[in-house]
Formats: sequence, structure tokens, C-alpha cells
Amino acid sequence: MAGKKVPENVAIRLSFYLRYLRKMRKEERTSSKRLAQFTGESDVRVRKDLSYFGQFGIRGKGYEVGSLRENISKVLGLNREWAIALVGVGKLGKALLSSSAFKKRGFHIQVGFDIDPEKVGKGIGNIKIYHPYKMPPIIREQNIYMGIITVPNEATQESADLLIISGIKAILNFSSASVVVPSYVKLKNVNFASQLEIISYYIVNDRYFHPLTGD
Repeated sequence: MAGKKVPENVAIRLSFYLRYLRKMRKEERTSSKRLAQFTGESDVRVRKDLSYFGQFGIRGKGYEVGSLRENISKVLGLNREWAIALVGVGKLGKALLSSSAFKKRGFHIQVGFDIDPEKVGKGIGNIKIYHPYKMPPIIREQNIYMGIITVPNEATQESADLLIISGIKAILNFSSASVVVPSYVKLKNVNFASQLEIISYYIVNDRYFHPLTGD
């Protein structure tokens, strides 16, 4: 991989490939064509994506599922446990804290932060909640590099700044507010309203879509 610039979309597709491979027994074999059918990509695209990170298959025989699954997991950093700091313990924050989906993939929300005095100092499950201004020592002490933001829009940038000062290298932002981060911090925005607008565009521009008008 050294010297190669890997497009960001490659990681997204690798995640889809891995999802498909997890449904198969590790002793099975698969092909770029089967992976392509699952993801809606071409088999050429699949082979090119995988070639960024090495030679995983055998020409004419395809890929051993167990080996490919292990290699993609390693590329995505899923061969280790990741601790996460959550900022904002409202309805969405609590839902994320109680979700088991993260843990199944090796991601553990390890600590929470909120300004609500009714929450500070208490715990949700085995996760303790602190005031945001205690982020730097806590995050550094616990070697946390990922942060999730689920705060109101007006508190988003300050929350991001505190995470960055604390040593966080990647942020998943569920707020609809724009966030400015330095180039060495990876930012991903999860805006539900924006995503709904995008999929509504595809619906209304589908030539087979004929909404009921009630006339």
C-alpha cells in the first residue's frame, strides 16, 4: 500500500465486501464476480479495490473467504478493539450507549460527556458520564482516539474542539451543524435530514414514480 493513494470510497466498499463475507463460512471460496453482485459494483472494481492492499486471491480460483475476511478486517482496523468517547447523552446518545451493534464490531463507547448536572457523575450501564471540560485528561488516560458528537447544533464546534485538544483523531458527527477540524483529524458527518433529502430526490426523479395526488 506504500506510495499508493487510496480513494476514500474504497474503504466504504471494503466494508460492504466484509458484510457479505461474514455471511459465508470461512472455508468457502468466493469470486470478484460474486462480491460485485452483492455490492452493485463491477468485478473489475472489486479486484482493483483489493489490489491496493495486496494479492489476496488466486487467478481462476477466487478468494478463500476466511483469509479475505481476515485481511479486509485488518485493512479496516477491525483486528483490534476501539474505545470511543461520546459527547452528548440525550435521546440519541443514550440510544447509542445501549446499542450492541458497535460492540459486535469491536467498537466500545467507553466514556460519556454531558453538561447536564443531573447526568454528570452518574453512569449509564457501566459507562460513566463526565462534564466536557474533563475530556483532555480522561481521554488521554484511556487512550481514546475516536469521538462521537450528539449534541445540539450550538454546542457542536466546541465539542469538536475539546475532543481534538484531548487527542481524538476521528470524529463521527451526528449534529446537523458544520464542524471545522484540522487536516489531521478525520471527520464524518451523519445528517439524517440531509440523507432523507437525497433519497427523496432519487424517488421523485424515478420515471416510474407516480405519486397519488388525491384528485
